[in-house]
Amino acid sequence: MPPPPPPPLGRGRRRAARAFDAALDDAPLATARAALAQGRWQAVRSLLVHTGDDWDRRGHRVTVLAQESHTAAWARDWLLAEPESADASVLLGAALVQRALRGKEEPEGAREACRAAAALAPADPTPWLGLLLLERGPGGAREAVRLFEEVRRRHPDHHHAHHLMVARFAERHAGAGRDPLHEVYDFAAWAAEQAPADSPLAVLPVVAHAERYRVLAAAGHEPADPAASGHWAGRRARQVLKAAFDWWLEWEQEDHPRRLVDLNFLAHAKYCEGRGAEAAALFHRIGEHGTPAPWSYPDRDPFTAFRAARAAALGAA
Repeated sequence: MPPPPPPPLGRGRRRAARAFDAALDDAPLATARAALAQGRWQAVRSLLVHTGDDWDRRGHRVTVLAQESHTAAWARDWLLAEPESADASVLLGAALVQRALRGKEEPEGAREACRAAAALAPADPTPWLGLLLLERGPGGAREAVRLFEEVRRRHPDHHHAHHLMVARFAERHAGAGRDPLHEVYDFAAWAAEQAPADSPLAVLPVVAHAERYRVLAAAGHEPADPAASGHWAGRRARQVLKAAFDWWLEWEQEDHPRRLVDLNFLAHAKYCEGRGAEAAALFHRIGEHGTPAPWSYPDRDPFTAFRAARAAALGAA
């Protein structure tokens, strides 16, 4: 089968003008992604070899590469050249997961590819992350927990997997309204407490508040404008936000591959709390690296919401 053509540059550049880059500030990832778009999978091969067993970074890089429309085809070409390559197998599984999430692939085919990748790389949590990404429906909660435990068995502090579970727990009992004792808060607090002191999972309780807001706003229990909501004004929310901000001041993890995801959640929360100066400090660190979540919550254009909040916070600081 002939290789797919590269994407048209003009259309991609126009789309990117109002979109966030999932690669965040990972320049080697962006370079390898651009090479892959032109069919040069050897650059991705080198990137993943150098990533090694830095599991959070590997998960981030594989997931971002998998989002590109032609990744599955190039990963198959790579596997033809190197049939025993665990990296190629992991990338193919992740790419098929992304296709399945977009409705362009049968989920069972993606699951089979992830299971094949897991067999080639038994210590790697990344294929299990792919399987966890597929378990997003209202059913299958027990399977999601099982998959999460498979990830944790390989990397107890896996950043992306914890975020996925927080989002899932937040969706339980959507019609119950505000509940400061909701299980998502307990899960996030447990994860933050069991993690090492320097782990960015310390910010997970803030993520839990944003994810629960998303669910409550969608159900009509909170206003559609998060800044107009009292969701971040309660005693527990204030305690969580202070603890997370203090953690950031002491432990700022400048080398964590997904730290900008956490900074966006924290800046969003501080902005909604009305703490403009603290939000401004976070926006300075974020720069242009916004993330769709939580700025899209509950149903907003994330790019517009991010830019407006940043301008307001920096203007008030």
